[in-house]
Amino acid sequence: MSTTVCDLTDRHCVPCEGGVDAFATDQAREMLESLPGWTLSEDGKSIQRRFEFKGFYRTMAFINAMAWIANSENHHPDFSAGYNFCEVTFTTHAIDGLSENDFICAAKVSALLD
Repeated sequence: MSTTVCDLTDRHCVPCEGGVDAFATDQAREMLESLPGWTLSEDGKSIQRRFEFKGFYRTMAFINAMAWIANSENHHPDFSAGYNFCEVTFTTHAIDGLSENDFICAAKVSALLD
């Protein structure tokens, strides 16, 4: 597959209404090689990353930028946040697992800081 972060950030999400297979665990692990800091869940159905910041304002600025990406791509993460952190999870609910959309959005969110 040999995908790079640059390749992923140049792509756009394709609407997913189901009817396609989720990525196999091996395929997800291979995609993760291009996304430092992201981890695969134990069940292989989602990817996560924790981002840390110097204060609440920077955390909220990140969340707002992430929201802009999610709305632009029409692919939205689950997240939790506190004063100086944001934990982000991507999955494709329509297929109960991972799709290329998750990796595209993860790459774009990472590019905000990396």
